[in-house]
Amino acid sequence: MAGFEIRLRRELAALEEHNLRRAPRPPSGIDLSSNDYLCLAAHPSVRRAMAEAAVREGCGSTGSRLLRGERECFRRLEARFAAFQGAERALYFSSGFLANLAVLSTFPQAGDTVFSDALNHASLIDGMRLSHARRQIFAHCDTRALALRLREAGTAGQKFVVTESLFSMDGDRAPLAEYAALCRETGAVLIVDEAHAVGIYGRRGSGLLEESGAPALISINTAGKALGVSGAFVAGPEWAIEYLAQKARPFIFSTAAPVPVAAALDTALTLIEHEPWRRSLLRHRARYLRQLLGMPGDSAIVPVVIGENRDALRVAEELQQEGFDVRAIRPPSVPEGTARLRVAVNVGISERTLERFAAMLVHTVKKRECVAFS
Repeated sequence: MAGFEIRLRRELAALEEHNLRRAPRPPSGIDLSSNDYLCLAAHPSVRRAMAEAAVREGCGSTGSRLLRGERECFRRLEARFAAFQGAERALYFSSGFLANLAVLSTFPQAGDTVFSDALNHASLIDGMRLSHARRQIFAHCDTRALALRLREAGTAGQKFVVTESLFSMDGDRAPLAEYAALCRETGAVLIVDEAHAVGIYGRRGSGLLEESGAPALISINTAGKALGVSGAFVAGPEWAIEYLAQKARPFIFSTAAPVPVAAALDTALTLIEHEPWRRSLLRHRARYLRQLLGMPGDSAIVPVVIGENRDALRVAEELQQEGFDVRAIRPPSVPEGTARLRVAVNVGISERTLERFAAMLVHTVKKRECVAFS
């Protein structure tokens, strides 16, 4: 035991030395760091629906969906989300991480090859590792690199292309239409994580697959970001989702989500469908902040790359002292040497507030002579 303790204490000390030790910190100040893009997490209707469902049906689900945790409200919610996505069927998981683990550890098998964007989320990577399939990393959003790897792979086994649609740390989009075309040419299966796009993009708000017109066999749609609640839906054809329900260990062996979550999500979907002004306003606010900072695009995720871990922490602390809740993002969440502020815009922030924040951010970064705005 003593040797084990010494080893862990050394590793903790190394994290401290390299400014990589983390500590949970409650929300404080103006929210410029959460994923509550549409401000639905505290919406009165969503809160009311969840509270009423808790009184009516209780809180815990008491077991896995295949044991005693199944409820008709989740079946209805899955059917509604499938229609929202234009898919045949959807399956709900209690977290986005579990959904990605389920998809990537269940569909790819030994002898298959998974082609993964270099900046894919940890949950996608961990799922691939559990699949026993070969994994090939292609350069971030590089269609040519992916095409070359797909064509060199030959015909043995099934090929899968896995990508986020909107990348969580850089806020840039994957070229989904080009990927879909490559998958058609090579017989690969396209799997897209829409975590930061669902609720925001597309005519219905169902995500970047809808906006780009690119077909994917499977999409993973997190419900704890723009949808404001928790969990995730995997959407796709009936046969694929049924296979997932029968084979995915994170579904079979996990206690089902609390029952009131279904009512909250149903209400959130209604708001997204009936209040398209939310996603329009979000993209307008995001464009405005980006213009203030000299950055193109309309993604609500605005990366301000600082460089060194210590500098990113200090810039974040100074902004927090001014009432802006931004957080420093460091490795392994981002590559070494690219520590940053991951600024996240939401519809509750006014243009005047964005102007004050942008001015303070530029002043603070320049004062420290960091990479951004230098």
